Amino acid sequence: MNELLYYDLKAVSGLTPSLATQVSREIGRRVVAGYLPEGELIEDENKLCERYSVSKPVIREAVKLLVAKGMLKVRRGDGTRVQPRVKWSLLDDDVLAWHQGTEPNPDFLRQLVDVRQIIEPSAASWAAINASTEQINDIYQAQQKMDCSKTTEEFVIADALFHRSILRASNNEILIGMEGLIFSALLSSIKITNNNPFDNRQRSLPLHHEILEAIESRNSDRAHLAMHKHMADTHKRLSEILPGFKMEARKAG
Repeated sequence: MNELLYYDLKAVSGLTPSLATQVSREIGRRVVAGYLPEGELIEDENKLCERYSVSKPVIREAVKLLVAKGMLKVRRGDGTRVQPRVKWSLLDDDVLAWHQGTEPNPDFLRQLVDVRQIIEPSAASWAAINASTEQINDIYQAQQKMDCSKTTEEFVIADALFHRSILRASNNEILIGMEGLIFSALLSSIKITNNNPFDNRQRSLPLHHEILEAIESRNSDRAHLAMHKHMADTHKRLSEILPGFKMEARKAG
């Protein structure tokens, strides 16, 4: 799984004729991967021009793109530094995509899954109430593709389309805008749990069927519960595999 699959799912081109955008993606990937740590100065314009074989205006535009994403800060007389992660636009499509090309960050992945646990049960519940017949058919078609998939990538794409169809069937514009987060969490999770694709498929399919059946029957409570069960299983599998993923109990207070 890589960032190109994320761009495909989002229907955003992973390639562009803009040199500035290409350079910004190369630098952005290095920042996300930690090769350019927080607070560190990046190379000066001359060295970046030499590294990427482009002109200074291209480098300046690339840096501006990353400044807009909160990843870099330019200060006269000091240079260009990598910003702390808390200032990054973490829901930006590029930033989410670049995480697909790095080693899993347990804390970031846990946060993504935490948000899925908040969003998706409600989305399934609202889909059971608000979805049109056509939207329910989209969920059904994605489920059929999961059932018939012959490769891991086919299964992953169908799985992502299943969850996207549910978000869209909620008919809530805010939730629909969160689909990039869902794709990023899903792709990252599967990259980790894919040590046994057959076992994962057999474990995952019944949970998806349960969600679909609840939505088809217009049972919002059951749809909420089924999606919650699926999200809890995802969290459990990741906790078993990825050191540092398991969330410590939050203190009330």
